[in-house]
Amino acid sequence: MADIVIDAKGLVCPMPIVKAKKGIDSIQTGQLMELQTTDKGSMNDLQAWVKQTNHELVDVKEENGIFTFFVKKG
Repeated sequence: MADIVIDAKGLVCPMPIVKAKKGIDSIQTGQLMELQTTDKGSMNDLQAWVKQTNHELVDVKEENGIFTFFVKKG
């Protein structure tokens, strides 16, 4: 269960990453953020962003065109 859920559906790059950064900044180290987006580019963008930061991409799901990312704050 995520500590925070960010709804970025309908937004295009770079907005899902901007929202993800704001969300992750609002939680504590070790907590989990769930990001929901419909932007196909988010798959690459989010993985690149996680690599640049100290966070951990725990899981990724795609269902009905909605990408759901679970990121643990590092």
